[in-house]
Amino acid sequence: MAKKIVILGGGVAGTIVANQLARKIPGELRSREVSITQIGNTETHTYQPGWLYIPFDLSRPEDLKRPQRSLLDPSIAFVQDTIAKIDVKSQKLTSKEGKEYSYDILVIATGSVPRPDLTPGLAEAGHWFHTEEGSIKLRDALRTFTGGRIVIAMGVPHKCPVAPVEVTLMLDDYLRKRGLREKSEITYTYPVGAVHTIPAVAKWGAQTFDERGIKYETFFNMKEVDTKNKVVHSMEGSQVPFDLLITIPQHRGAQVILDSGLGEGGWIPTNKETLQMEGTDNVFVVGDTTNLPVSKAGSTAHFSADVLVENVVDLLTGHKPSHKYDGKVFCFIETGRNQASYISFNYTTPPVPPTPTTMVHWMKISYNKMYWLTSRGIL
Repeated sequence: MAKKIVILGGGVAGTIVANQLARKIPGELRSREVSITQIGNTETHTYQPGWLYIPFDLSRPEDLKRPQRSLLDPSIAFVQDTIAKIDVKSQKLTSKEGKEYSYDILVIATGSVPRPDLTPGLAEAGHWFHTEEGSIKLRDALRTFTGGRIVIAMGVPHKCPVAPVEVTLMLDDYLRKRGLREKSEITYTYPVGAVHTIPAVAKWGAQTFDERGIKYETFFNMKEVDTKNKVVHSMEGSQVPFDLLITIPQHRGAQVILDSGLGEGGWIPTNKETLQMEGTDNVFVVGDTTNLPVSKAGSTAHFSADVLVENVVDLLTGHKPSHKYDGKVFCFIETGRNQASYISFNYTTPPVPPTPTTMVHWMKISYNKMYWLTSRGIL
């Protein structure tokens, strides 16, 4: 009987895994000894990091989307369905409509979602850029903004570790280009005692904020938003008034993970090296869905997917997973002024961002165009 590989999730992690597996086992797929099925809840694949560029009129929504089917190897079956339950004991998935999908090997790549609803008042008064709808709404708000107090606030956990710094510096640049910077006050808030959790980024970020006249307040854990008086309150008791509130809402894993009882907050306990779900041999987890002690970012999904594929092939051929993910992450940091920096780190080596340059900015812009090769498992 053919072995069934099911990949749950149609984002970057699941798509890379599907395509790389198809290239690793073409003979088995042709002989139907193995089948690969990807299940996604939408027919459209989006380049999620690109949403950051929409508010500043640096990209268009249509540039960030492709039909999911167009990105997959022809040997991969794609099913659009919404899975409501994952039963790892019986090795089956059940959709909201009651349809069942059995598997021999399961890859869970269900990602994470922003949850502004978890912070009172945030959904009504805040703006964010982690969804198409949110990025367009923020773009429209910035287009009509004529000056005033802008506050950047965030919840934890959230995807993309450097997004708070990026949106702040890109905002500063955007307002300068529109001649509004002198009419505007930018206040950046952060939950810990520095402007970032990564010490090297915090040191560089604070210096850059000082140079650009950006105020910042640390130990500011967003508690609630007073929509009437336009004030954001922290758990520590402080408050900051705003005319425009830009946020990075706290994120949670997919609802199906919570409903299936697979992990608190929607994060599945995962072996940090082999990427197997703790307590299982044939269930792997990749991308934001894991509880790994590294950033939830596109590059994390990419680098861990490379390792996961090798371990799935090991399992298919009767061997124990032998490849180990070292926690590698690489993130560009857009800094405005047509410049960018980056951070690269793993489980044991902390990052140190170099001085921003125009060349790194254009490397990032180029990668935005080449992303579709990544999702196809080529780049």
